[in-house]
Amino acid sequence: MRGLLSISTLIDHFSQWVGSLMKWLIFGSTVVSCVNAIVRKAFDVGSNAFLEIQWYLFATSFLLAAGYTLLNNEHVRIDVVSGRFSKRGQIWIDIFGLVCFLIPVCLTVIWFSTPLFLQSYRSHEVSANAGGLILWPIYLMLPLGFLFLLLQTISELIKRFGFLRGLIADPTVKLVDKSAEEELAEAIRLRTEAAALSSK
Repeated sequence: MRGLLSISTLIDHFSQWVGSLMKWLIFGSTVVSCVNAIVRKAFDVGSNAFLEIQWYLFATSFLLAAGYTLLNNEHVRIDVVSGRFSKRGQIWIDIFGLVCFLIPVCLTVIWFSTPLFLQSYRSHEVSANAGGLILWPIYLMLPLGFLFLLLQTISELIKRFGFLRGLIADPTVKLVDKSAEEELAEAIRLRTEAAALSSK
């Protein structure tokens, strides 16, 4: 079991690294979006390539960061039923959900999206929009993103069994105390209070 927990730790580090990279893609998507909007309004010049690279970046960050989101326990959860169970009962519910739902979905998406990517790559498929981009890179993100999510799912399963055997602490506790939204709200509140104090 300890060997499996070591593998889980490696997967967690990989997901953390991918998540850090995806933050830069989101930043890039925001910059491209701003530049595209400014150029369109100021110079009445537009490019489908700019529009497509914008959603390429966003879609890539969304898909590849799914494992990172699972690692940080940030996926939407409805705990109305499981919240009534003991911690061990909740862990068993998690295991059931991961094995019976998340793993099959990941495998299904990988199975059906890989041929789509290969076909697009072989045919050098290009967007139908004028000046559009090649499509295979974004098709690749679908099986790749669900592969990363599958890896993190395996890590989560290992950690839950490790917890049940008393080898590790509760893996469902969030790695961060506050979500990104909560941190942003806190920062806005502090800035507003500082501005109010300085104006007095």
